[in-house]
Amino acid sequence: MSFTADAPTSAVRMVGRDDELARLDAAFERASAGEPSAVVVAGEAGIGKSRLLREFAASLSARADVAIGRCLDLGGTPVAYGAILGLLRALAAQRGAERVWDAAGPGRAALQVVMPELGASDETAASASLDPPAQTSPERLREAFVTAVETLAETRPLMLMIEDLHWADGGTLTLLSFLLRVVTRGKLLVVLAWRSDEGGRSDPVRLLLGEAERAHLLERITLDRLDAASVRALVSALATTDDEDILYSLAQRAEGIPFFVEELSRCATGTLPDTLRDVLLARYEQLGEDAAAIVRVASASDSPLEHETLTALSGFDGQRLNDGIREAMRSGILVVEDDRYAFRHALLREAVHAELLPGERATLHRAYAEHLQALADADPGRDLHAALAHHWQLAHDRRRALIAATAAMWSAKARYAFSTAARFGRLVLELWDQVDDAETAAGTDRITLMLRIGSILRNAGDSERALAVVDYALIEARESGAAVSLRVRLLRDKAAYLVNLGRPGAAEFLAEALELMDGQVEDDALSALVLCQFAGRLMVAGHVDDAIDAATRAWDCAVRAGDQEQMSVARNLRGTSRAHRGDVAGAFEDYAVAREHARDPAALLHYQVNYSDMLSVIGRYREAVTVAEEGLAQARAMGIERTSGSLMIQNTVEALLELGEIERVDALLARDLELRTFPVFRMYTTTSRVRALAWHGEQSRAAALLREQRGALDAVAVSERQVWYYGLQARLAIAQAADDPASALAVVAEMLDDDGPRTAHQVRILLEAGAIIATLRARSADVTDAVARVRAAWSAVPETLRPPAWARILDALLTPGADALAEAVACADGGDVPATFRVITRLERARALVAAGRRSDAAATLAEAAGFAEALRHEPLRRDVAAFAAASGLTSGAPGSAASPLADLTARERQVLGLLAEGLSNGEIAKRLFISIKTVSVHVSAILRKLGVTSRTEAAVVATRQTG
Repeated sequence: MSFTADAPTSAVRMVGRDDELARLDAAFERASAGEPSAVVVAGEAGIGKSRLLREFAASLSARADVAIGRCLDLGGTPVAYGAILGLLRALAAQRGAERVWDAAGPGRAALQVVMPELGASDETAASASLDPPAQTSPERLREAFVTAVETLAETRPLMLMIEDLHWADGGTLTLLSFLLRVVTRGKLLVVLAWRSDEGGRSDPVRLLLGEAERAHLLERITLDRLDAASVRALVSALATTDDEDILYSLAQRAEGIPFFVEELSRCATGTLPDTLRDVLLARYEQLGEDAAAIVRVASASDSPLEHETLTALSGFDGQRLNDGIREAMRSGILVVEDDRYAFRHALLREAVHAELLPGERATLHRAYAEHLQALADADPGRDLHAALAHHWQLAHDRRRALIAATAAMWSAKARYAFSTAARFGRLVLELWDQVDDAETAAGTDRITLMLRIGSILRNAGDSERALAVVDYALIEARESGAAVSLRVRLLRDKAAYLVNLGRPGAAEFLAEALELMDGQVEDDALSALVLCQFAGRLMVAGHVDDAIDAATRAWDCAVRAGDQEQMSVARNLRGTSRAHRGDVAGAFEDYAVAREHARDPAALLHYQVNYSDMLSVIGRYREAVTVAEEGLAQARAMGIERTSGSLMIQNTVEALLELGEIERVDALLARDLELRTFPVFRMYTTTSRVRALAWHGEQSRAAALLREQRGALDAVAVSERQVWYYGLQARLAIAQAADDPASALAVVAEMLDDDGPRTAHQVRILLEAGAIIATLRARSADVTDAVARVRAAWSAVPETLRPPAWARILDALLTPGADALAEAVACADGGDVPATFRVITRLERARALVAAGRRSDAAATLAEAAGFAEALRHEPLRRDVAAFAAASGLTSGAPGSAASPLADLTARERQVLGLLAEGLSNGEIAKRLFISIKTVSVHVSAILRKLGVTSRTEAAVVATRQTG
């Protein structure tokens, strides 16, 4: 078949295949340059081979002729030369049948074996008589086809695409092998699509491709399953719901396979779509009786099975069992994972299990439960609670399911596996009313259970459900007259969940809890817990004096209670509050004490979150990154990367942005998108994502993202002052990326006009105001009033919060002069100064030098500015430097400037070249940039071609010369 513009495609943008598409583009470029090339796109069924090739073919529509053929399989018998017929018909449609006939040369009549209508016109009949069909042979057919293709590819690029190669007949494979070996001229690209999970080691297609790869006749592009971020992007685009749990479940079930994602999105909940179920069950329905029985038994387990378990439950043993398992594995249904048997796809297990009758399923799950119970009784140390809960529930033994689910919940919580614990917590609540003596079976009362389940749900990142559970528990607690201390804990937890959801009212519920305790509860440990949380709310709201008072009271209660964790939390909250007030020395004293008492993982993580944030706010970025990275590792170890881990990502990103390490920022933000975290935490990372997009010059995307989240940001900013400051920084970044310094200055004025609490966050914005004012002054704007207001605001900040280097830079930007700016440049090159000021100070100094008539010095300074802008990959600054170079007539000599050999390189290629120049291998570059080795190889090839060099060493020399 030939590709047409209206060929069926998915309704959404292809995701997660940029690297593979780049490799196909590179292969096409080689072919267009006269180097015939071949690529096989390999992957399992549903992985997106056809979609990728459709996208690729569409991209070539204006640059090449594209002929597509498909191998066909009818009833288990491949159609002879099916793909070749498709290719010939496509070529005839595009180039004309007569042109194809002529291009095939003297043996052209052999093509009529495949396509009888070719050459059948009166005009070509005479030519056909030279070589009538009766005299044809496979060799003649191969020669004629290859001659035609080679001739047609001489003048215009031609791509031959063969889909479903796994169904190719022997004749097609032989012809293809001949084509790959003999074509030596022409602008030809051959692209094959092969389902790599078909056939065994001796499969003819597998053998052909392996031999061709060894002979370097083709390049293999393997499509892996989509990563979590790509799956989420596809799920979000396809799904008709915005329910986070449904989207998460859909993504998990799809296992990174695009076809599964698309099919499941049609019914985000419920049974599998018929189309998907039919595809999944096709192989199962071809199994023999024993193999099918074994697969049915295995379908009841959602985890890999040991051989002994399969033996006990299947009723088979010895050779009969082994033969059945082997058949299931040959059919691609079962695979071996760590000496255990598992389904290749979890959805296949789901489809097979759904084929069982209800009675069969219940009986099978009871057999599993009884078998596992016997194992647990024989070895009490073996944790089988989760599997027992699953099987007892499906066996309809609700009491045993409740007992097992409760034990599984506590076991998972003890391992910090909060997502798993939350799943079993929901099951416990679901089963509670179905069991007569639920309290005895669960070993606790219902209100206390809900309190604990709410905490588990919160730590699993599901504050919405946590809030619902605690609300229900509060109603029961009030109606039943539960103990005051229990009601206080419920109020305290409700406040925490409201915070997580970015909703107001937390401080009021904490105040209610403190009032409820007054005179009724003498529990210093509980008082410390509630006071610490209250101090935290006051701190983030910017009421730092009240926060210091509450944190001091919390410390006193914690000391009396001997509660090391709350002692640590109280001092770290007081430390941050003191820092915002300007008492930096006192803040470090408090944090030293907080670290001393952070003797358990939770306290240590709380310390790392707040300490890394404080360090970043006061401009100690390197230290902030170190502490935040330790905290992120701690959150992952505790299984709470979705919650506190998201804050650690934000703290790391904020500091890395200031240090100019944008690649690490991009990687962390991509990772954060994979996590289902609290809405309030997403507000923080959203502002960082906006700044990162602006950094890359994508101000339209940045502005759209901020507009989308503006309502939620404003709502959170009411109770979290730091979110308000982060929102201002995001808006500043967008305005500057859009080259709109007037709007940027208006954002600064908004901060100066606001009568809300002032925190240390304002210092970084005031420093940025200096850069904005300098840009406006260069455009002849009147900045007198702005300079005065910024100076006044800076002077009002406690001196301890004004780093000397920052002060000198700001002063030089507000009152420019060549000497002052020279000092500012030296300060910008120092330690904890935002990396962008290496460019900003040099650009302003170059302006001052031009104004002073020192053009030679200005050119050198501007070249340095360009080099730093390039190294930072900061698109707005690159633009600003280039604009001044053009306006002033200076030549910066910067990488990527018109005079530079690197001008044709993309931003990513310049990035790769820089690392290549450092002597890094492709593997090391891949790790540094968080991309695949194959992608690095493609970039390196492009770099060598564009620079006109033949080796990595020569490329490194060019890079070194350009960057000095």
